[in-house]
Parts: sequence; C-alpha cells; structure tokens
Amino acid sequence: MHHIDVSIEKDVFDANNKLAHKNFHRLKDNNIRAIDLLGAIGSGKTALIEKIVPELKKRGIRAGAIAGDVWGDDDFRRIVDTGIPAVNANTGKECHLDAHLVEHSIDKLPLEDIDILFIENVGNMVCPTDFQLGAEKRVVVISTTEGDDVVNKHPMMFRNGNIAVINKTDLAEYVECDISRMEDDIHKYNPIMPIFKTNMKTGDGICELADEILR
Repeated sequence: MHHIDVSIEKDVFDANNKLAHKNFHRLKDNNIRAIDLLGAIGSGKTALIEKIVPELKKRGIRAGAIAGDVWGDDDFRRIVDTGIPAVNANTGKECHLDAHLVEHSIDKLPLEDIDILFIENVGNMVCPTDFQLGAEKRVVVISTTEGDDVVNKHPMMFRNGNIAVINKTDLAEYVECDISRMEDDIHKYNPIMPIFKTNMKTGDGICELADEILR
C-alpha cells in the first residue's frame, strides 16, 4: 500500500511539473516574467504586490497578478485596486495552487498587457513547496510577527526559493524577534539566497527588491 501511495504521489508531481513547464514557455512566448509569491497568511504577499506595482509602473513595467486563496476574494480585490489585470484563483480545499489552476487563470488574463506576472500562492508554508507553477523565480515572504524560528521550521520553502523577504521589520522589537537569527537560518538552508528586509507600510526595501526581481 505504501508503494502504491508513493507511485500516485510521483504521478501527481510529474503531471503538475509538465503543466508548469508548459505555463513557463507560454508566458515566455508572450514576453512575460512570472514570479511565485509564497508565505504564510498575513506575511505580506498581497501588500508586496500593492507596493511594488507603482514602483514597476515608474519603470514602465506593466504588472498582472493571480491571487490564490482557498476561498474568498479579499486579496484579489486589494490587487484590483492597484489598477492591474488580475484573476482570483480559489482552490476550494487545497492548501496550494497547482499548475493546472494557474493555466486556467492565465487563459483569463490579457497577456498582451502584462510584462511581469505575480502569482500569489495560498497562505501556507508547507504545501506550495512541491508544486511548480511555471514561474521563473520564487519569492518567499516571512514576517517578524511569525517568530524568529519560522525559517528553521520550514527549511524546504527556502531551499527551493530564489529570493527571501523579511517583512514587518518595524515590529521586530515589539514581538522580540531576532532578525539576524532569521537571516542566519535562511543562509543555513540556502547560502546564496538574497535577503530583503521590508516594511510594507512605508515601502522600505521595495525598490531594492524590485531590482532583484527584475535582475
């Protein structure tokens, strides 16, 4: 039985990765760069989109987004308010987006009006890790309010990521969070992962983060 379960899991991942590959090339053929945003609920993924869209606009870069959630459209409405094309992708009960859902979301977007696509994954630090979506980079967003041990509790999220964002730096002292410990843990699991410290309320760190995303 255990062997059967493992085989089924492998089949699911293989099918997903084939679709992710297809998504990647479809976006590339339309000159779109896709960024997968991962992190817990409340870490600041939607706020990152809200802050980075105006920064990109100043540079003449047009953004679009897919808002992934189990249910509801709260994040989607916030993203729409930034003035960019977006799609709300509800998973129903799944704790992650998959390449199939992203494929259907891409179908609904005006690809000719988008240069960079943000795919905001479901708020979860475990499930999204194994499911590629077709993005060229993965940005992992964590916040000081999650505790300075959050990285050590979710190593795979960082091993498989490209850029780390430590958000809510202004609250670190109030929640007794040691940011240097978070940075050390990130580099323990991914020594070459660039780290950006942000405050989404003020926009601190957003310009530098945009530079890295566009690199």
